[in-house]
Amino acid sequence: MLRVLYIYVNKQLQVYINSLQNQVMKHSKKVIFFTLFLTLYFGCSKDSADTEAPVEPEVVEAYEALNVAYGSDTNQVFDIYLPKNRTTSTKTLILVHGGSWVSGDKADMNVIKAFLAALHPDVGIINMNYRLAGLGNPPIPMQTDDISAVVEYLSANKSSLIISDNIGFIGISAGAHLALLWSYAYDVNTQVDMVCSIVGPVNFTDPAYYESTNPEYQAIYQLFGNPSIEFLESVSPFHRATASSPPTQLFYGGMDPLVPSSQGNDMDTRLSELGVTHQFQFYPEEGHGWEGPNQVDTVTKISTYIETYIEVE
Repeated sequence: MLRVLYIYVNKQLQVYINSLQNQVMKHSKKVIFFTLFLTLYFGCSKDSADTEAPVEPEVVEAYEALNVAYGSDTNQVFDIYLPKNRTTSTKTLILVHGGSWVSGDKADMNVIKAFLAALHPDVGIINMNYRLAGLGNPPIPMQTDDISAVVEYLSANKSSLIISDNIGFIGISAGAHLALLWSYAYDVNTQVDMVCSIVGPVNFTDPAYYESTNPEYQAIYQLFGNPSIEFLESVSPFHRATASSPPTQLFYGGMDPLVPSSQGNDMDTRLSELGVTHQFQFYPEEGHGWEGPNQVDTVTKISTYIETYIEVE
C-alpha cells in the first residue's frame, strides 16, 4: 500500500516538476525576448540621438519701429530700437527730451540715441514724445502719465519684444525733471535701475526759483497754475526722493541761465542724506548744456553708469 502511494506521489510530483519547468522555460523566453527588445530599442534610440544634428539656437533679430502710438494724442508716440540677440534680461533706456515742458521733440535726443547705440549696442532704447503743456494745461500729471503709459506698454509687450521689465532714464532739462520725478514718485513696481538728469530742475520751492523776479523762473509757476507750496513739493524730485530711490546721476552748469546752481548742489546733499547711490558733476563755467572736453566727460560718466546698472553681463 505504501509502495503504491509512493509511486503515485512520485508520479504526481514529476508531473508538477515538469509543469514548473515548462513555465520557467516559457517565462525565460519571455524575459530573453523582452531584454532583447529593450536592448534593440534603446540601442537604436541612442544611435539616432547620437547622429541627430544639433539644434541651432534661434536668432533674435534687431527690431526698430518709429512713431509707435501709446495714446490717442499725436504727441503720444515713441521710437523703439532693440538689439539683435537680446533676451528677456535685456533692459531698456528711455530718453526724455527737454523744452520747458511746452516744446521740444524726441528728435532732439537723436545725438544721445546715436551715442548709446554705438557704445551700448546690447541695450534697448526708447525715444519718446509726450503731450506738451500750456497755460491752463499744466505739465503734471499729464506728462508723468505719459511716461507711465510708455512703461506700461513695454511691460505689457515684454514677451513679444523680448525685453526685461527693468528700465533706465536719461532726461535733459524739463525731460530730466520728468525722469527724476517719475523714478522717485511713480515707479510703484521698482522697475527703474538708474536715472540720469542733465540740467534738470529738481526743487520748485528753492528760494532761488520761488523768490526770484526772473521772468524765466516765474513762467514756470504760471505754467503750473500758480499752485500751493504743497503742490510744488509734490512735483519736485528734491521732495519726492527717498532712501529707496534708484541710482542717480546729476549734471549741472554753474552759468546756467535757466536752472540755478543751488538745484544740483541741494539735490546732491539731499541724496547723500538719504544714502542714495548717486553721482554729482558740477561744471562751474558751463551753462544749460556744453560741448568739448566737458561733454566728453559727461558721456564717459553716463556710459560707465549704463555699464554698471543697465547692461546685462
